[in-house]
Parts: sequence; structure tokens; C-alpha cells
Amino acid sequence: GHRISFISTPRNIHRLPKTPPHLAPSFTFVEIPLPKIQGLPENAESTMDVGPEDQGLLKKAYDGMEDDVARFLRNSCADAVIYDFSGFWVSSIAMDLGVPRFFFCIFPSWFMDSCGTTGDLIDELKDRKSPEDFMSPPKWVTFGTKVAYKCYEAKLIVGVGEKNASGFSDAYRAGIAISQSDAVIIRHCHEFETEWFNLLADLYQKEIIPLGQLPPHFQETENPSSDNWVSIEEWLDTKTKGSVLYIALGSEATPNQDQLTELAHGLELSQLPFLWAFRKPATSTVKLPDGFEKKTEGRGMVWKGWVPQLNILGH
Repeated sequence: GHRISFISTPRNIHRLPKTPPHLAPSFTFVEIPLPKIQGLPENAESTMDVGPEDQGLLKKAYDGMEDDVARFLRNSCADAVIYDFSGFWVSSIAMDLGVPRFFFCIFPSWFMDSCGTTGDLIDELKDRKSPEDFMSPPKWVTFGTKVAYKCYEAKLIVGVGEKNASGFSDAYRAGIAISQSDAVIIRHCHEFETEWFNLLADLYQKEIIPLGQLPPHFQETENPSSDNWVSIEEWLDTKTKGSVLYIALGSEATPNQDQLTELAHGLELSQLPFLWAFRKPATSTVKLPDGFEKKTEGRGMVWKGWVPQLNILGH
């Protein structure tokens, strides 16, 4: 019975799967062009289009949509607004209009717990600026746990509190967005991390609403007769059960050339059968080492297009 206005940029909206016919009348897709920003690759509209080095510029461009989003909300008579950390300015617009606000968190509870209160986020994690600060559970975690970052992970997490090309840190964006929300919707389950979930409610002093895991629908499996799946299935059928290493970094984790070369080198040395879903952003210049595919031919498969992941995992 709800009517949903989904706001995004044209290219991102066109990427979305087709809305099921029985739900289509409930959705309006609102296209707002992404402002041009010097240094941001052409046609880059999401993090899957750029490497880590350009994500600050992408957020800066995204911030340029604020006036258009405000104009839409003023004219829409919305009953509620759901937004994420990137569009932290949405909360202020909605507050001025008296519209209820829900922060949508794509990260699990333990990740957000490790960052502390909304005040800690707004202060850009000022008391925790070295990797060592994230390599053991923070002091406010009073239940027994071994969950903490390894050194190489902690080095990346430190960046959450550092300003990027947009002029804001991701921690600040999240802190403002959460502090000005009426409740937090989190993409996770209470059953998976009960203690972390309860701690988050204490840290934020807000209701935390579990959305679940958003599992893929069965319909997303590849048609059995499609060329993609037939080729991969035939290759998998020649391998011993449980022997194939599957490598899929997803659309968000883009390795640099050194990392990619090391990964390829490790696969070559391992002598294991492997299937590598090698799909990179159009703007990426990284490439496989010369001769890699020839050296691993037969033992390994590098698939450079879209892969039927559920079929592969179910094989």
C-alpha cells in the first residue's frame, strides 16, 4: 500500500533490475543528474564505476545533488525518508520539512559498534587514529569477543575518520546522518549478532530495525540454457567435487595493479583449479600479468563478463 519514490542518478536507475509487474505501480524512479566534477571519470555514477582513489570525488559530486533532492522533497509530501551515509545532508532537509527520517545502514552491527557513538563518528574517530587502535575490541564492548581487525584491515579502517576529496570523512557523514535520524534500519539479523545488535541500540540511543540479509531470489539464477552458464557448467563438470577455488571480489573491491599481480601469482603457484570472476570497472586500467591465462589454461578459468554466481556456488 505504500508508494515509493526512488531517487538516484540516471545510470544507476537504469542498472536496476526490472520491477515486478505487480509492484511497478507503487514505484516512481526519480532521476537526478550527477553534477560534473573535475577529475571524476566520465559516466562514473557509483562506487562500482571507480577505484578507491576516486570515491571522494564521487561523494563530492553526490553532494552537488542536494538542492535538487531538497526541491523534490518539498514538492513530494513524503511521509518518510530513507537515506544512507553518503547523502548525510538528506536528514537536515527532512528535519526542516518535519518528515520522519530513517538511516539505512548497509554494514553489520559489529562494524558500526567498533566505531562508537554518533559523537565519536562526528568527531572523526579523533581518539583512534592508528591501526593499533582497531586491532582489539574497543573498551565499550563489555561482552567476551575476539572480533577485531587484522593490521592490514585496520589500516583501511583508519581512513574512515579521514577527510577525503569531498571535504568530509565517511565517519562524519555517518555520524550526522545517524544522529539526525528517528531510527536506524540495518541490513542484518538480530539472530546473527545479538550482543552487537543490542550494543548498537545503546550506543546510538535509537531504535535499531533489522531488515534481514536481503537474500537473492531464486529467479536470479542463470537460465540453464544460457551460453554463460553452459560454458561454465561444462568446465566445472570436469573437476573433482569440492576442488575448485572460486575468486570473486565483487563490483566494489577493486585491487590495484600490484595486488592483482600478487593474486594472479598466488593462483599460479597454488596449482589449484580455480574459477576467477574477473570483472573490473570500465575506468580501471589494471590487467592480468602477461602469460597468466596461458600458464593456467585448463586448470583455471578467467571469466571476464557477468557470472551466474548462484549457479556456480550451487554446483
